[in-house]
Amino acid sequence: MGAQIRTRREQLKVSATTAAEAAGMSRVTLHRIERGEPSVTMGAYLSAIAAVGLALGLSDPLTPQSPAPPPTPTTGLPARVRLADYPQLKRLAWQRQGLAELGPAEALNLYERNWRHIDPASLGPAERELVQALVDKLGGGRLLV
Repeated sequence: MGAQIRTRREQLKVSATTAAEAAGMSRVTLHRIERGEPSVTMGAYLSAIAAVGLALGLSDPLTPQSPAPPPTPTTGLPARVRLADYPQLKRLAWQRQGLAELGPAEALNLYERNWRHIDPASLGPAERELVQALVDKLGGGRLLV
């Protein structure tokens, strides 16, 4: 798992210091995670996973796995969220250099993890609508902040 986190961080061309800040941990802790040290908390691993835009999945080894159904478009949400169209989201995605678009789930994740850095009064109407659509369609109707 640690190797995958490091590979993803390097693919994004994000420094360890920047990724650690985005995950809310020290650079040393991130390096311990990337080395796969088991003494690091699961919460720290999950923060590092989210900071580099990965997701952790669980499966039941006793249940036969059927192929996942093809993704269906979520009504009311764009397939990709252009950062240039949403100034607050663009500001939150500072550590993802060269990234112009995010998937809707990634956008919601960024908003939720960094809501403390947003001034809700500065959200424009389009961005306010995007946040509401993300919360309604992907967040179960609640913004987890």
